[in-house]
Amino acid sequence: MDPPARLVLLGHPVAHSISPRFQNAALEAAGIPLTYELLDVHPDALDNTLALLASERAAGNITIPHKEQVASRCARLMPLAQRVGAVNVFWHEDGLLVGDNSDVGGAEAMMRALLGASLAGARVAMIGAGGSAAAVLCAAERCGVRDVRVYNRNMQRAELLAARFAPLANAARSLGDALADATLVINATPLGLREGDEFPVPMDRLPQGCAVFDLAYARGETAWVKAARNAGHRATDGEGMLIEQGAIAFAQWFGVEPDRNVMWKAMP
Repeated sequence: MDPPARLVLLGHPVAHSISPRFQNAALEAAGIPLTYELLDVHPDALDNTLALLASERAAGNITIPHKEQVASRCARLMPLAQRVGAVNVFWHEDGLLVGDNSDVGGAEAMMRALLGASLAGARVAMIGAGGSAAAVLCAAERCGVRDVRVYNRNMQRAELLAARFAPLANAARSLGDALADATLVINATPLGLREGDEFPVPMDRLPQGCAVFDLAYARGETAWVKAARNAGHRATDGEGMLIEQGAIAFAQWFGVEPDRNVMWKAMP
C-alpha cells in the first residue's frame, strides 16, 4: 500500500468521536509524524472528498453514514468488507481506493473476552439489524458460534440480514424468541444511550447466566452494561471493540502493531 500522508475519520457527524484521542496517542508512541483528523463530510460531498483524499495519499476510517457508500466506491474490497457489505478502514494502493472492515475483528475480540472457549457453540441473541450487526455476524461465523437469532422491530430488516448469514442466523419473530436459551445477548442498536431510554433488554428478561455485549459505549460504561453486571452477568460495552478495531486499522495502515496500552490510557 502507499504510505499514508494523511489520516482521517470520515463521517457525518463526527465531532463526538473519541477516536483521535487513542489514534494520536498510538501515532506519537510509534514515532509516526501524522495527526489523525476528524473530517465531517455531507453525503452530497462524498465523491469529491474521496477524490481529494486519493490525491493526498490519505488513509483512515469510515463511520456512519458512509460505510456502505464507500464500499461501493472501492476499487478493491478485502474479504471481510465484502462479507459485511461495509467499509470502516480505507487506504490507497497505486492511487486506487481499497476498503476493509476492522469492526469484525473488534467484535470478535470482545466476544472471545466474554465467553472464551465456550464461544464456539454459543447461542446468540442479536438485537438490531444494521451495519454493526452485520459485522458481529461475520465475527460469529469466524468464531464457530452455533446459532444467532436476529431480532429487529422491523421484521423485514431482520429477515434480510439473517438471509445473508444463513444458516448461522435466523430472524426471530419476537424478543422472547431471540432470547430463549441465549448464552450471549448483543445490543447492536443505539437504544439505551440517551438518558431515560429503556434498556435494549430488561434485566428480568435476560437468560440466567448469559453474557451481555453492548456495542454502544459511554463514559464509565452504558447503563445497560452496569445494570447487567450488577445482576450477575458478565458484561462489556463497545469501548473495547472501538479500541481493538482502531488497533487493527493502525496495523493495516503502517504494517506495525500499535501500543494498545497507550491507546487505552488515552481514553477519557
